[in-house]
Amino acid sequence: MQDNDFFGREKISRILFKIAPPVVLAQLIQALYNIIDSLFVGKCSESGLTALSIIYPIQLLMIALAVGSGVGINTCIAHYLGLGDEKKADTVAGTGTPLALALWIVFAVVCYIFMPEYAAMNTDSQVVIQDVISYGRIVCVFSIGLFAESVWTKILQAKGDMKTPMIAQIVGAIVNIILDAILIFGLLGMPRLGVAGAAIATVTGQIVAALIVMKRGFYRSPELSAYQACLAKIYKMGLPNILMQSAYTFYIFGLNMILSGFSDQAVTALGLYYKWQTFFFIPLGALQTCIVPVLSYNYAAGNIRRCRTTLSTSLIYGVVLMAVGTLCFELIPSQMLSVFTRDTRVIDIGTVGFRFIGVSFIPMVTSLIYPVFFQAVGSAVKSSMLTVVRTVVLFVPLGYVFAKFGITWFWMTYPVTEVITSAIGFACYVAFLRKIRSNPKVIYYTAFTKK
Repeated sequence: MQDNDFFGREKISRILFKIAPPVVLAQLIQALYNIIDSLFVGKCSESGLTALSIIYPIQLLMIALAVGSGVGINTCIAHYLGLGDEKKADTVAGTGTPLALALWIVFAVVCYIFMPEYAAMNTDSQVVIQDVISYGRIVCVFSIGLFAESVWTKILQAKGDMKTPMIAQIVGAIVNIILDAILIFGLLGMPRLGVAGAAIATVTGQIVAALIVMKRGFYRSPELSAYQACLAKIYKMGLPNILMQSAYTFYIFGLNMILSGFSDQAVTALGLYYKWQTFFFIPLGALQTCIVPVLSYNYAAGNIRRCRTTLSTSLIYGVVLMAVGTLCFELIPSQMLSVFTRDTRVIDIGTVGFRFIGVSFIPMVTSLIYPVFFQAVGSAVKSSMLTVVRTVVLFVPLGYVFAKFGITWFWMTYPVTEVITSAIGFACYVAFLRKIRSNPKVIYYTAFTKK
């Protein structure tokens, strides 16, 4: 069976079971090296661990631009493949490399200049500020591997190749983990670099991963005249993902600012939650990645029934898998925190927080899957609206209000936000189905059909 037919004919559960495991494995390795980064840095210094929590929103913003642009390319390619137009799909793929390079240059310059000011906004500790500047400048200025790998990976995934990106991310993660130990602690005759060593290990792993996917993900650039139309289509489809990821940056930054009013330990506890979150959200992240080309392909082909099946199947799998995370956060929060730190204050604050956050994992499945669904079927407004409601309208304002009643109440922000967002997402989905039933000839991706 051709890859182009696979998304349109194979049973949805079989598609997910075939394409999801490589993504899960790759993301598992990525999560492990994020955790190991924090583990090693935590053994080196508590200030370094706080610095990683502070720089995390900037890393999310970088990932938002890189992965969001890649998702836009991925969705466009899947659409054209669904229409049987491989030439246009290759034209879109050809814009990926120049776009990745342009994004890297802009991000590197801006972050290098403003990193000291950003660090000073988040803490008064000069030691932590220096660690933030050191780590932040390295991971931002040398982020070319992240931008290139993200775009090339999404090109390959749109064409049904999940294996090559998996291999690339696994090898990159292994390189990162090995270099973490060597550079942070100064093993094998290398100087002890601490937080800077962790940053060097991270960017080296990203570059290695990019080189692996480069062979199959690199496409020759089209004529300059093709760029305007291609970029407009890419960012029409990728903007919801960029907004989703960027909003994480701003709401985590906002929550960090709220918690800094309590203590640096509270900020560290929140940062450690997001380290563990990357591990427990692997199944959900894999589902988000895998359903985009399936939904895009089938909606382009006019098969709404398969789109509905894809959504319901992914939601069921997501709830079952996220229940594991809920159990861990409810039953062993202090043990999870103790992996990274011995600071009893961090552990006490985090234990309470983890239990509140764990309750939010089940409704979080729907609050995160619905925006991806609307993005894949071309409803960028609904997708973006759900993201903005969750991260801008709810998270930070609710965090600010709940914090007025104390740090324990602050953690209620998470379950309340996810329940409200899920309810709005469901209402949007019902409205979407009603529109389809009333107008079954609705044109998919009108932006693609306009001259």
